[in-house]
Amino acid sequence: LGLVTTYDSSSFCPDSASTATSMASGKKTLSGVINYDETLTNPYKIITEYAKEAGKKVGVITSVSVDHATPAAYYAKQPSRNDYYDISLQALTGTTVDYLAGGGFKKMNGADGQQKSLLDVAKENGWVIPTTNDEIRSLTATNDRVLATNPVLQDSKAIHYEIDRIQKESAGEDVLSLADFVRSGINVLDNDKGFFMMCEGGKIDWACHANDAGATVTDTLALADAVQVAIDFAKEHADETLIVVTGDHETGGLTIGFAGTDYDTYLDSLANQTISYAQFDEQYVAAYKENGTSFEDAMKDVEKLFGLKLSGEETDRLVLTDYEVQRLRTAFDLAMSDTSSDDYTQEQYVLYGTYNPFSVTVTHILNNKSGVDFTSYSHTGLPVAVFADGNGADAFTGYYDNTEIYQKMASLVGVQ
Repeated sequence: LGLVTTYDSSSFCPDSASTATSMASGKKTLSGVINYDETLTNPYKIITEYAKEAGKKVGVITSVSVDHATPAAYYAKQPSRNDYYDISLQALTGTTVDYLAGGGFKKMNGADGQQKSLLDVAKENGWVIPTTNDEIRSLTATNDRVLATNPVLQDSKAIHYEIDRIQKESAGEDVLSLADFVRSGINVLDNDKGFFMMCEGGKIDWACHANDAGATVTDTLALADAVQVAIDFAKEHADETLIVVTGDHETGGLTIGFAGTDYDTYLDSLANQTISYAQFDEQYVAAYKENGTSFEDAMKDVEKLFGLKLSGEETDRLVLTDYEVQRLRTAFDLAMSDTSSDDYTQEQYVLYGTYNPFSVTVTHILNNKSGVDFTSYSHTGLPVAVFADGNGADAFTGYYDNTEIYQKMASLVGVQ
C-alpha cells in the first residue's frame, strides 16, 4: 500500500492528461497535455513502448471512450487531449497497442465530421473488430490486434454506468461489464513473453464530477470486479504477475461525513438509488420538460428511483424536510426552464455546476442523508492510494510522487 501526490506542472488540482502522462512516462507536464513536455515540443517515451520493445503485448481498456485522456496516455503523444481524432489515429496506425477496448470513439469522423471513419482506418491496419457480446467474450490469443468496442454505449461514447448496467441485466438484457473486457483482454494478450494491460474505471471519475455517490460506489465495485479477474489470472502466474491499482487523481472531494449528520453515517441509504444521474437525465428529466410534468409527479419517480419521499414516518431518514423540498422545487423549476448552465448566476453554478439542476440536487440530498458530501465538481489536490500485489509489489509501499509509479514499473520491466 502506498500514497502518491498528483500535482502537475500547472496545478495542484491536475487533469487526467497530465497525471496519466506522469504514470506512463515518469515526467510532469501541463494540464491537458498528453506525453509532451511543458514547451509542447518534446515528446516523452512511455512505459508501453518499452514493454513492446521487450516483446510484450499491450492492452488498453476503459469504461469511457478509448480516446479519453487516461487511456490515450498509454499509446499517444498529443499537445492537446481534445484532439480526439488524432489521438485515435495514433492507436490505430501505431504499433504500441494490441488490444483496445471498452468505450467508443468521441470523434469517429474527425472534429468536422469529414475525416475517414476510424473503423475504416482500423480495418485498413489489420484490426479485428468484434461486433457482438459473444464475439468479444470468445476472443482468444489467435486474434491479432483487437478493437473491442462495447456494442451498447451510453453518454459520450462510454459504456454504461454499472448501476444502469445492473438494471438492464435485471430486465433481461446482456450488457458487457468492465470485467468482461479485462477477461477477453487477457485471452488476447497472454503469451510467453508477457503483457502490459492498463484498465481504467473512468466512469468513477465522471460520477464524482456529477457528485453522484450512488453511481460512484457501483462503478468502484465494477472496477473491483475487473481487478478480481486479474487476481484470478495472477493465481496461476504468481511469480511473474504484478497488479497495481491506483487513481490518476481524486475527483469531487468525496468525504465520509456531512455537517447535517454530525458523526453519524447511513451509507446503506445509497442502496435506494437504482439509476445514475445520466440515465435519469436522459430517460426522465428530458421527458418532464417535453411533457410539462408537474413537480409532484416527478417526485413519484424520485421516490421510486432514489428513495427520497415527500411524506412518511418521522423515523424514516429518507423523508424530505421542508428545506429539502424547497431546494428540489427550485432546482426542478430551473431544469424545466430554458436557462442553460452558460447563463447561471454564481450561486447557481456553485449549487449545480454544469449538471442538470434537478438530478444533481436529488443526488446531493441523498448523499447528505447518507452522511457523505462532495466539495467540488472538479478534480482536487488530494493524494491517492496505490495498491499493489504480486511480483515486485513491495516497491510500491510508501509516500511518493505519481511519477515514481512509472519509475517503479520501468525498473521491474528492466528499463535503464
